[in-house]
Amino acid sequence: MTRILIAEDEERIVAFLDKGLRANGYTVVPVGTGPDAEALARDDTFDLLILDLGLPGRDGREVLRAIRRRGERLPVIVLTARDGVDDTVGSLEQGADDYVTKPFRFEELLARIRLRVRAEPAAETTLLSAGQVTLDLRSRRATSAADGDQRTIELTAREYALLETFLRHPGQVLSRAQLLSHVWGYDFDPGSNVVDVYVRYLRRKLGEGTIETVRGMGYRLVV
Repeated sequence: MTRILIAEDEERIVAFLDKGLRANGYTVVPVGTGPDAEALARDDTFDLLILDLGLPGRDGREVLRAIRRRGERLPVIVLTARDGVDDTVGSLEQGADDYVTKPFRFEELLARIRLRVRAEPAAETTLLSAGQVTLDLRSRRATSAADGDQRTIELTAREYALLETFLRHPGQVLSRAQLLSHVWGYDFDPGSNVVDVYVRYLRRKLGEGTIETVRGMGYRLVV
């Protein structure tokens, strides 16, 4: 089983990652300081390190330099609220394999993790399809035949993210909390009705019968 070390001191982010990664079959070990991350990040113990730059005790970039100096080759994905060129490019130059800026969507981070821990190269998936709906991940356009005619549909960034989440879980009932977590990230208001609003937007564009309301539970893409 793939083991992931999470070096992050914000408890809500750790809880968010721990829940999501365990649900996707990963073994997770969290640490909250730079020295702990440096001590545990070893190739023979973990398959990947998720590393926050702003760790107490020792900065994440110092941790990264230290583990690369001693020869550890495990993939490292940097989490950072610092989106300046010096921080992002600097992390890559010091040995990070990828970086994600906060706030982030879990689905985006999960895709990056899967890419880094994949044992063998696989053909890139560029189309997601279920029922009458297809999403092209390259062009970020959707097509729908829900109303009898094949139509190409332009999506906003948030509509795209919501539809991608539905298409990655075809036929599965997704609660509002799950959709908020996947699409809006960990930094969301649980009392918001934004999910309902964007589901309505998608229905108008894709066809009213494409997304089903499951009363008291959430929404499901019809397949």
